[in-house]
Amino acid sequence: MKVIMPVAGKGTRLRPHTHTTAKPLVEVAGKAVLGHILDRLEGLDINELIFITGKDYEKDIIDYVKKNYSQYKVSYERQKEKLGTAHAIYQAKKHIDEDVLIVYCDSIIEGDFDIIKKTKADGIMWAKEVEDPSAYGVLVLDENNYIKKMVEKPEEFISNLANVGIYYIKNYELLFREIEYIIKKDIKRKGEYYVTSAFQRMFEKGEKMIIGKVDKWLDCGNIDSLLETNQYLLSKKNKIEEKGKNCKIIKPVYIEKGAKLENSTIGPFVSIGKGTEIKDSFIENSIIGLENIISNVRINSSVIGSYTKVSGGEFKKLNIGDHSHIEIRFE
Repeated sequence: MKVIMPVAGKGTRLRPHTHTTAKPLVEVAGKAVLGHILDRLEGLDINELIFITGKDYEKDIIDYVKKNYSQYKVSYERQKEKLGTAHAIYQAKKHIDEDVLIVYCDSIIEGDFDIIKKTKADGIMWAKEVEDPSAYGVLVLDENNYIKKMVEKPEEFISNLANVGIYYIKNYELLFREIEYIIKKDIKRKGEYYVTSAFQRMFEKGEKMIIGKVDKWLDCGNIDSLLETNQYLLSKKNKIEEKGKNCKIIKPVYIEKGAKLENSTIGPFVSIGKGTEIKDSFIENSIIGLENIISNVRINSSVIGSYTKVSGGEFKKLNIGDHSHIEIRFE
């Protein structure tokens, strides 16, 4: 099986962090989002990973995968124009000569991937039941529980199965023919070619695709959801490599080796990167990157990049990118 992973998105909802960091490399619970995603594919029979990159941060993605996932054969294709999901996937065509798994990097999914090894269906699309399907693309099933159509943000209730953005396709040749068709015929929505349009044509031609079970759908697309995902992942795996001096650590937290803590209360739900120094502070429900200097602050529900200086204030919610400097002085 080959795996296609589009990673060219700009991540505008995660700014300012994505001004300096590729969206898939934004960290949550001590690891890049991309790393969490790849970890969950472990155990599958993967012959090659194909990353669809943009010109921004391409080298960063390559370096990260080479350093942390060298066990895989990996290829990279650049999407030179941002023309939509179908166009992105089409860049991988020359690499695909067997069944394919398409995985987007906006979310971390916990679900049943072993179903790939045993399914007799033509494909699988993973979905999660949601309370308000009007905010999502949804999958609609026929009387035999095969997917018959995909509808983007339906105004009327037709299904509560939200499409989470992971697809397994056996008939890869048909997939690429249908993508070629919608590009050739210039079938666009909002100025882009959507892979869901190709999937719909596949359904209409009789492809029998089923739903894959999703236990947990952890969105990482904006600051609030990133913090919620951090909470969940920390609750599953707490890690403390530095306890600091005269500090109160309230689990769960992730504190990397090399962090320097003094006279502070840390946690719960706090991630702290290597080399960060924190002194005389209270920090709760926050993600803090590498090599920061933080002192005399009270921070909650915050995301702080790397190489920052923050001091002298109480912030209910702080969101600052790399190389920022915030200082409050009381005269």
